[in-house]
Parts: sequence; structure tokens; C-alpha cells
Amino acid sequence: MTFDPQQVLSRALQTFDIEAAAVQGLKARTGAAFVEVVRRILATQGRVVVTGMGKSGHVGRKIAATLASTGTPAMFVHPAEASHGDLGMITAADVVLAISNSGESAELDAILPVVKRLGALLIGMTGGAQSSLARHADLVIDSGVETEACPLNLAPTASTTAQMALGDALAVALLEARGFGAEDFARSHPGGALGRRLLTHVSDVMRRGDGVPRVRPEAPFLELMREMSVKGLGASAVVDDAGTVVGIFTDGDLRRLIEQGVDLRGVVAREVMHPRPRRIRSDALAVDAASLMEQHSITSVLVCEPGDILVGIVHIGDLMRAKVI
Repeated sequence: MTFDPQQVLSRALQTFDIEAAAVQGLKARTGAAFVEVVRRILATQGRVVVTGMGKSGHVGRKIAATLASTGTPAMFVHPAEASHGDLGMITAADVVLAISNSGESAELDAILPVVKRLGALLIGMTGGAQSSLARHADLVIDSGVETEACPLNLAPTASTTAQMALGDALAVALLEARGFGAEDFARSHPGGALGRRLLTHVSDVMRRGDGVPRVRPEAPFLELMREMSVKGLGASAVVDDAGTVVGIFTDGDLRRLIEQGVDLRGVVAREVMHPRPRRIRSDALAVDAASLMEQHSITSVLVCEPGDILVGIVHIGDLMRAKVI
């Protein structure tokens, strides 16, 4: 065997062209049937049960996962296992999406009549317009391609790319039709970065109670510094007797006062505090607190309820530990 780098690159580029053409070719054949499939799936009271054999089965697993994560309850059932008991997972309320490029998979053919007897809606995704799958199906999505990228025209390549693209198109069309938004997506992905950003609120990460540094306006400067040191956040709120925020003092304020040569021995908190601190509500998203910190180059934000009543503080370290940033 002779290794030809130029031939390797040429074959790779040709594969891209063939698979891109396969996906582009779907546009002319995707119309009323596709729309009806989306309409029927939206109307179903059950789940979308995806099934397929071999490479089509691998694509089917991905399609089922994408549907489930974008608001359409879905699962994958292996057709061979279905013949040995897993058909019990399918009910009359479900929609079955059967995938086969040829439409003549023996394992799939064996369960199609049973699916029909169950009363489930059967959707075929196939390139075989006259195949067994197409004849059994209530609705057919044409996934046919002119040629595979495989030089032998045997290995499923362009055909599986076309199936994948159609599955994504279904998921996206259903997502939009359901009004499925970013917060819905986050609820399906609580362990991911998006989930943390859209589901974590300030109340989930803020310091509360004795963990919140605070002093009265008349507190001596030494008391103010002690409170900042003990709580370790580099800042302290200044609140009145009712717990209303009147100001904040930070490490940055301390540095600026020292640079100016101010004698701090006899001052009180009111005289050195910043009177307009940044605030955020406890029900705000934690990512909004992060944006506020970035916008104003600060490391802590006071958490207040209506009336500027102090209920907590959130520090940049809290956001980092929660993996919000």
C-alpha cells in the first residue's frame, strides 16, 4: 500500500463536497410531509420513539437525545431488542420514528406491523420511496442521497449525514413551535454551563446573616476595618438602625484614602464610605451580579430587598465557586 498525501487530502475534500451536496439536496424534497410530521408530533400525548438499525440506529440515538433536550420527550428503542420484549415500551399514544436508508432493514421490518397494530403513528425516514418502511409508514420523510461519500458507495456516510440533518431540522422546528426558550433548555441541562448561568440566582450563592460585613454610620474606623478583616470580603456595608443601606467601604476606598494622606484615626464610617453602592436583588440571576461586577470593576455587590434593606452580599469568589463565571 502506497501512502499518497495528496490523494488523502483530495478524498477528504471530496467527502465534504458529497456530504454538503447531500444536505443541500434535502431542501428541495422537504415540504408538506415534513410540516405534517411536526404537526402530528406536537399533537401527540406520548413520546417520540426513535428506532433504527446499524448506523441509522446510531443516528437515531442522537436524534432522540436532541429531541429530549429541546422539549420533545423522546427515547430510542433498538429494533432487535424490540422483537424480544422492548416493544412493550411503545404505546398507542406514541409517535414512532423509524430510520433506514434502504427502508429494508430486516430487524426493522419485523416490528413495523406490530407498531401499526399498537395504533402508534409511524413515521419513516428513508431514502427508499418504494421500500417496506415507506409502505408501512403513515408519513414519510425523504432522506435519500444520490451517492455515498464512500468510494465503494457502500459505507453509510452521506446518507447518515442527511439523516442527522433531518433530525436536527425536526428538533429545531419543534423547539420553535413549542416556544422552547433558553431557560427551558437550561432546565434540561442543569449540569452544564448554560444551566448554571440561567438557573443560579443570587440567593443561591450570596452570604447571609453574620456572614455579611456591616457597620453603623457612626462606627469608628477601627471597627470598620475589623469587620472587613473578620468577614474577609474586602468590603463592608454601612447600614442604619433599620438595616437600610446608606453606603459601602472597600479595600479600594482604603487605598485611595492612604494615597491622599488622610488621617484615619478619628474618622467614622459615614465620613469615608461610598454613598451609592451597587445593589442587586436576591431573585436576580447570579450571572447578572457577575455582569455588574465586570461593568463597574468591583468584586462585591450588596444584595438588597425593596427599601434598600440589606439581606446579603455576593462576592466574585462566590460566583467562581458556583461556576457561574
